[in-house]
Amino acid sequence: MNYELNELIENADMARLIKSGRIAWLGHVMRMDDKRTPKRILEWKTIGTRIRGRPRKRWIADIEEDIQRVGVRRWRKQCEERAEWKIITEKAKTTVGCNASKRRRRSVA
Repeated sequence: MNYELNELIENADMARLIKSGRIAWLGHVMRMDDKRTPKRILEWKTIGTRIRGRPRKRWIADIEEDIQRVGVRRWRKQCEERAEWKIITEKAKTTVGCNASKRRRRSVA
């Protein structure tokens, strides 16, 4: 079964494939009209007090880290151009820094 999946995705690294898909989705949402629900949710800022402790990581912050690893600057302007953004998403599939998650499990001794 796994060999069939590997043939379908042409032996691509799944983490890179998922991250490039998220970058592509970000470009799609950023090109949407400001009144569309996905864009409003993406740009939504919470009001009020938050719980104690470290703030939770937002989806956009995670994507911005991936975009930074790819080496893209001023991504908000570049995502408006569909052809440029497609090149960036393809570049994310091959970027070495986009394959590993920063979260590491602590070894239990």
